[in-house]
Amino acid sequence: MFSGIVEEMGAVTVLRKSLAGARLTILASTVMDDLKIGDSVSVNGICLTVVSRSERDFSVEVSPETLSVSTLGGFAVGMPVNLERAMKLNERIGGHLVAGHVDGVGVIRSRQQDSNAIVFTIGAPPEILRYCVAKGSITVDGISLTINAVTEHGFSVAIIPHTAKVTILGLKQVNDPVNLESDLIGKYVERLLQERGQVAPKPTPVIDKDYLLKRGLI
Repeated sequence: MFSGIVEEMGAVTVLRKSLAGARLTILASTVMDDLKIGDSVSVNGICLTVVSRSERDFSVEVSPETLSVSTLGGFAVGMPVNLERAMKLNERIGGHLVAGHVDGVGVIRSRQQDSNAIVFTIGAPPEILRYCVAKGSITVDGISLTINAVTEHGFSVAIIPHTAKVTILGLKQVNDPVNLESDLIGKYVERLLQERGQVAPKPTPVIDKDYLLKRGLI
């Protein structure tokens, strides 16, 4: 479990892909302090397990499923990434409860300066927008953010200069993809109401060519 408060930006130094998945090595500093093999680390909002480490970097292995539902399939050597270690129960939760399980990929539709803040409009699929509410929480590339507004096809968020400086969101431009994770509490509430017959179940996805293309399966 994470809080969505990015600890530092690391960089991908090694990337090996195969039919069995992928293996990443990431250069880091802050998160290396007490990192152990078997620990969970959020990389751009994706919960991954450390399989080896040295003084200055650590490696993780990625399943084909994770590659298909996140932006990780587009990673490249030298790419900066947001990093956060799993949170401790005796610390303040500065963001919100984040599982590190990416629900889908969004696309930045606009980036505008508003005084000292940068406002992003992000296009998102219906299965994510169903959990989005104004002033609610969402995770964008592992960053806990507050939703400003929700439309039929997306939502908007604003980031302060500090967030732009210490995370990769400050580097993102229009048409860049981002990992999205919906509010965990909203999912549990929906499930509870479904069991009581007060909310219709999620529609079954249509497995067509477009569905497979979006997930990199063809």
